Amino acid sequence: AYNKKKKETWGVCIFIVAIDLDEVTFTFTELLKSISISVCTFFQFLKEVDVNMDTVSTKVDSTVSRLKKKYDVLLALYHKFERTCGLIYLEQPSSEISAELSSVLVLKNYWITFLLAKGRVLQVEDDLVISFQLLLCVLDYFIKLSPPAMLKEPYKSAVTAVTVNGSARTPRRGQNRNTRISKPIDTDTKVIEVLCKEHDCNLDEVKNVYFTSFIPFLNSSGIVASNGLPEVEVLSKQYDELYLKIKDIDARLFLDHDETLQSDVIACSQLERTPLKNNPDEEINLTLPQTPVRAAMNNIQQLIMILNSATDKPSDTLIMYFNNCTVNPKDSILKRVESLGHIFRKKFAEAVGQGCAEIGSQRYKLGVRLYYRVMESMLKSEEERLSVQNFSKLLNDNIFHTSLLACAVEVVMATYGRNASQNDGTSAETDLSFPWILNVFDLKAFDFYKVIESFIKAEPSLTREMIKHLERCEHRIMESLAWQSGSPLFDLIKQSKEREGQTDQPEPTSTLNVPLHHNHTAADLYLSPVRSPKKKASGPPPSANSTPDGNSQTHKPQKSTSLSLFYKKVYLLAYLRLRTLFFRLLSEHPDLEPLIWTLFQHTLQNEYELMRDRHLDQIMMCSMYGICKVKNVDLRFKIIVSAYKELPNTNQETFKRVLIRDEQYDSIIVFYNLVFMQKLKTNILQYASNRPPTLSPIPHIPRSPYQFSNSPRRVPAGNNIYISPLKSPYKFPDGFQSPTKMTPRSRILVSIGESFGTSEKFQKINQMVCNSDCQLKRSAEVSAAPKPLKRLRFDIEGQDEADGSKHLPQESKFQQKLAEMTSTRTRMQKQKLNDGNDTSASEEK
Repeated sequence: AYNKKKKETWGVCIFIVAIDLDEVTFTFTELLKSISISVCTFFQFLKEVDVNMDTVSTKVDSTVSRLKKKYDVLLALYHKFERTCGLIYLEQPSSEISAELSSVLVLKNYWITFLLAKGRVLQVEDDLVISFQLLLCVLDYFIKLSPPAMLKEPYKSAVTAVTVNGSARTPRRGQNRNTRISKPIDTDTKVIEVLCKEHDCNLDEVKNVYFTSFIPFLNSSGIVASNGLPEVEVLSKQYDELYLKIKDIDARLFLDHDETLQSDVIACSQLERTPLKNNPDEEINLTLPQTPVRAAMNNIQQLIMILNSATDKPSDTLIMYFNNCTVNPKDSILKRVESLGHIFRKKFAEAVGQGCAEIGSQRYKLGVRLYYRVMESMLKSEEERLSVQNFSKLLNDNIFHTSLLACAVEVVMATYGRNASQNDGTSAETDLSFPWILNVFDLKAFDFYKVIESFIKAEPSLTREMIKHLERCEHRIMESLAWQSGSPLFDLIKQSKEREGQTDQPEPTSTLNVPLHHNHTAADLYLSPVRSPKKKASGPPPSANSTPDGNSQTHKPQKSTSLSLFYKKVYLLAYLRLRTLFFRLLSEHPDLEPLIWTLFQHTLQNEYELMRDRHLDQIMMCSMYGICKVKNVDLRFKIIVSAYKELPNTNQETFKRVLIRDEQYDSIIVFYNLVFMQKLKTNILQYASNRPPTLSPIPHIPRSPYQFSNSPRRVPAGNNIYISPLKSPYKFPDGFQSPTKMTPRSRILVSIGESFGTSEKFQKINQMVCNSDCQLKRSAEVSAAPKPLKRLRFDIEGQDEADGSKHLPQESKFQQKLAEMTSTRTRMQKQKLNDGNDTSASEEK
């Protein structure tokens, strides 16, 4: 066992060093084979090695992330492929079927052809949806080549119908494959129609993939059928070239159920463990577990159903609004939609694969439908709110339209971009995920942020998953994207500071503990601040900026509504993240929380330049470390980082790669020493004096501002009581129900306004709610002081952690890397030994 562990450790070390030095001379599968370890176990082991945040670089992190995504997609597709073939082919076909057409050979042909098609057509390796659509194309191609006697219904009838219609399986007769391909579409889509129906897949999309990507792939690969099937050896040789070039996973081994590709349930569950379960503000996802492919298809079907009734052009209602404008925006809107469509198609093809341009056009078209639909809904709300119909100023605002369209397209992209490893109801990142759309549309993140909340409120049919996705986009903007150089945010802050001298603030601290209720809409935010300091629109003050025209005078520029609201939301997000980290690390020092928050808030308000090209969490961790240092509380940076890694939605790059100066990056420790502490030294030292700074108020903490109307709300503490909306958000035809619809007999269902029956039911519910209150109090008392983290002993005795590791100049990079990792591994083993001998001694008091 010891030798096996040693071998695995060397394997992981060699992998890390090879990636870092760009000297990968082996494939990932070859490495796994040589150390006899599975993909999941390898990734879990790598995670353990990285207890020291300096062990694994961000370059290795991103390589591992790419490999993990690719593996997840391949695993999900292979399972789907096996199950589907079982539904298509007879297990024991009649004796007339030759041995060459055995199911094993059929499977091998299909799968390798699919791998080859996926590798040639797609550059985005983790695109589950297009990959699955390609798999259906491969199935269609081979089903038509199969003798009907091998097939189960309804495929047997579909193949027979294709033959009768004259689109015979000509390759089996040794004729040119192109004669079959060039047949009219309507005589050649019977099988693909059946496949799409069986898998709830959109027929138009799959046909699109078939004719724009799969057929060109067949023609370019020179796959010649022999006895009804292409030669396995020929296919395998072509795939070999692809696999050896990319040097990653040999996916042919799925066919052999190879141990390196088997999903290790324990390792994978640890790897995929979601910290969301520790977040008390999260509601429990009630939908039943689904396979990744089924979940993706369901999401897409729901979106298409919502948009089926929408149009590709502005509706009559929108045209009416356009006509009411002082300057009619119709032409510029249509022109913008068209020009951004060309850009999107081009960028989509560049990212996904040149043969996929048409797929990009289809997705963009769905986004345009949603854009017009939401625009109409927004204008109706504004008309009701303001009693005006002339929205000339808003509807002629280029940034508003670009942001609204980008948001609509992002919803479509995220719906299609569901990753195979996601099972917690949130959308995983892929190459096309946010903020990809901002780069495509050349849009600033701060401008995009302004439309998100109004978009969610204007589109009641958005799924809970999409609302959470857009909320996460908003958080990412507030955490880092809005603080990038070139962002309009910095100009707004500068104008705000200059408005009444340095005493002015982006958002006064006095408003922090006021609930974050506001009636600002996208119109307010895009037209704020008013361009001219002497103009102020008429109408009610909170929404004045959205009225189209006005002449009243004011003596100074108006405060920016968008900046004020942004800062309120940033403060709230900052405090919630700090609170989560604080209770993991410092629950025994509750008096420190207000001090850390005051330093954190002071930095965001007065030293906001520290946020430029950096991340909110970097400032949070530095604030925590600084206060602990000055208050003589022993909290190492590496312990902060270890706890931070377990928070939801964190990225290792946040603490491994922090901007120091002039495009130089280093770890968070170096940032604290060279930048943060230098800037805030005087302020931090005040907390040690008898006259510490005035404490900042704690922000008022609401629930999420977005109501998930499509999900029953759960009464906390484990009782099975749910408050559910009366109507399902989707009106699906043919009994296609919303996945969250709950009507089990065991539940007590109460509908307000209807006869309820006996009073005993109310008493029963009261009792359950009371019990849940008691449980909540008890759990709050218990969780107030969670068990402190064990000290991670990766600091060399007598060496300040901020100094970093020291190496002899004559050592090569390779030797240094291996030395670091061997040292780390030794320390881990030592710690485990100590923990086993004396658990209490290794815990912090």
